[in-house]
Amino acid sequence: MAPPPRHLLLLPVLLLLVSLLSAAQMEPAHAAAGEGDHGEGARALLALLQRVQSGALRVLGPRDFDPKLYVDLPLAPGADRAAAEAAVAAVTTRGEMEAFLARYFARAGSDLVEADPPDFEAEPRGFLPRVASGEARAWALQVHALWKDLARRVAPSVAARPDRHTLLPLPGRVVVPGSRFREVYYWDSYWVVRGLLVSKMYDTAKDIVLNLVYLVEEYGFVLNGARSYYTNRSQPPLLSSMVLELYTATGDLGLVRRAFPSLLKEHSFWVSELHNVEIMDNHGRVHNLSRYQAMWNKPRPESATIDEELASKLNSTAAKEKLYHQIASAAESGWDFSSRWMSNSTDMTTLVTTFVIPVDLNTFICKMERDIAVFAELIGEKATAEIFSQASKARHTAIESLLWNSEMEQWLDYWLPTDGNCQGVYKWELKSQNRKIFASNFIPLWLNAHNSGLGPFLDEAKSVRVMRSLQTSGLVCPAGIATSVSNTGQQWDFPNGWAPLQHLIAEGLLNSGSTEAKEFAEDIATRWVRTNYAAYKSSGAMHEKYDVEACGKSGGGGEYKPQTGFGWSNGVLLAFLEELGWSQDKEIGCPS
Repeated sequence: MAPPPRHLLLLPVLLLLVSLLSAAQMEPAHAAAGEGDHGEGARALLALLQRVQSGALRVLGPRDFDPKLYVDLPLAPGADRAAAEAAVAAVTTRGEMEAFLARYFARAGSDLVEADPPDFEAEPRGFLPRVASGEARAWALQVHALWKDLARRVAPSVAARPDRHTLLPLPGRVVVPGSRFREVYYWDSYWVVRGLLVSKMYDTAKDIVLNLVYLVEEYGFVLNGARSYYTNRSQPPLLSSMVLELYTATGDLGLVRRAFPSLLKEHSFWVSELHNVEIMDNHGRVHNLSRYQAMWNKPRPESATIDEELASKLNSTAAKEKLYHQIASAAESGWDFSSRWMSNSTDMTTLVTTFVIPVDLNTFICKMERDIAVFAELIGEKATAEIFSQASKARHTAIESLLWNSEMEQWLDYWLPTDGNCQGVYKWELKSQNRKIFASNFIPLWLNAHNSGLGPFLDEAKSVRVMRSLQTSGLVCPAGIATSVSNTGQQWDFPNGWAPLQHLIAEGLLNSGSTEAKEFAEDIATRWVRTNYAAYKSSGAMHEKYDVEACGKSGGGGEYKPQTGFGWSNGVLLAFLEELGWSQDKEIGCPS
């Protein structure tokens, strides 16, 4: 492809300025698993745990087998790693495996200790003032109480001996999602924070944010999760949104100042060469958008046995490494897994995640740039505020120019050519927009709710057109918005609905300026609240995902059993009740 004419681009200038702004404030990021002897020890432990994982599958069999369990095991007090390495090869029976694990390892999750949040109150003052229904309020207080069950602290032994844990040390209290997810996760934390703010747990919410800031300081970006095996990738970037929500609730300017250098550093990560793509539109203008791209081409340690089995269908080492890279990059998206990332929706080996320019990722980065502009104004960094204001406008223009489809009235992921022939700037082609329907096609609506004083992302008329496109998309179901319209067996496809997607879309519609759109947002939220309630009443738990075809049904599919707890589901439920209330005479259960 011949080099296209180049234009003066904002982003390279921005990157240079941002690097200069942050260079004096930031220490170099640590290596992926830490530095020095501790780093070597952590890598050696992870290698051992992967051998244990493979051995456990061989000995115990695939039924109810969760590979993540084994890489979450800390070494037992007094246990010697080298002795465990020598012993694991001799394990051949279930009894021997059980004895081996009992001798050398502590229970998964035991390096997190329970920590009652000091700012928890059974019924906080001012809690959900718009919820008039006694039944809805009683249930909301039960969900609110789940924060105590999910609150933890990282045990001091993790910082003292990081070579004996895959868990990473964190300075403050944490709130875990629940069940097999025994550590902090990045994008989950945004909705956990939203829920904690409804629960008036401002100190706990601040701890969560500062933990993520700490990860940026240590690694140069927020990790997918706080484990040594997650240091190769991030997740959808919502740290700036957490800071903004907390600042809006508390006026804590000190938090803004504390987080600001890390937000600059995280932005640099997401617009770096690793993630940035240049695309020239039909008018000769060059735009910059970002993609997911993990720094990894091996099996994910937490799912190594699954990845290795999938890659066994491929013949060459190079093909397997490419697949592992695409798998890890899909995990960075948070949508692991979905037909959204596959060239053949029935074949996971056709993942092409790094060749997809995602609508939602660029929405989140546009929001990040708006947020940083606001923070820079607050702390008197006016030049930086202008840089990021212009950056957000440039990304807004890129999203509208390259991802918007006026025929469908949706934003569509853009697929880059996978033949590898193009270097430098890609030439935009309409046929490269992915016309398949996913909930992510509507995520830019969310920017309606967060214009940060920089003007609306969408006008009211366009929001209404997008709403009508959503209404006829096939995504809107009896119990909420489905993730896609294709039932592939993947958990980020039909018929599963996920709390974050309900909230992002509904909050955008709610703030579009249209009465019709607001009523539709309330309808989406009502369907979601009712299915959460019905499932809670029948199971006694909040669920990670729900089947939106039927009210009260939890979700399924994917590479692990459905999980309960559950951080972001709790947060979205509380946020919906805070935003929309629940009247005295409104039925909380499934409609008959």
